[in-house]
Amino acid sequence: MPQNRNGTPAYKRIQALILKRIKAGELKQGDAVESERELAKIHGVSLMTARHALTDLEREGVVVRQRGAGTFVAPPKIHFNKLVGFTEVMAGRNLTPCSKVLLFSVVDNEREIAARLGLTDNARLQKLERLRLGSGEPFALETCYLPAHEFTGLTHTMLSRGSLFSILANDYGIQLAYADEEVDASAADAMTAHLLQVPRGHPLVRIRQVIYSTKGSATMYVLGLYRSDRYSLSIRRFR
Repeated sequence: MPQNRNGTPAYKRIQALILKRIKAGELKQGDAVESERELAKIHGVSLMTARHALTDLEREGVVVRQRGAGTFVAPPKIHFNKLVGFTEVMAGRNLTPCSKVLLFSVVDNEREIAARLGLTDNARLQKLERLRLGSGEPFALETCYLPAHEFTGLTHTMLSRGSLFSILANDYGIQLAYADEEVDASAADAMTAHLLQVPRGHPLVRIRQVIYSTKGSATMYVLGLYRSDRYSLSIRRFR
């Protein structure tokens, strides 16, 4: 594999340059990216090296390749590979994160969720429902539940301005460690479709999480409905 003096493979250098152009706004969603032949000629590499660069970018959801038409910058797509907050994920994809708080209240009638958090049936929970956006585009509808007695200082203003993960770390000294998740498919009802700006019945990725702290205690329960055209779940399986 051709490399530069620093030992960086040529296909990696091609990818970095394409990503740099996207980040700078030179290439936007839907814009055409040079073909394999054009990239090979521009960078003085083999056709196989240029193909490798585009194949990896396609696998990462950066570009989409359409047979007979070419390669284009893909719509923003988020991969579920690590337990990170929405704000961090958006920043990593060069998108401006924003959350609209739709509901913030205390409830005491969520018996199943209380049980998942190791609480009594009628435990009081902070319920937070937010529309999550990246650069003004809706990505997800998330509902979070936290034990009310542990987070009495949470306010609507705090939640509107900052990352919940950051608030837990900075204001409560809670570091999150891992999540037990259930993933399945769902379809957007009328209200969800309106909020996510998709047709009613549009396929969604539904993820239910119990998130634990580094001390091993269940800290919050999250129900997320994610636009399937903007999220993917990558899994490595072993035999």
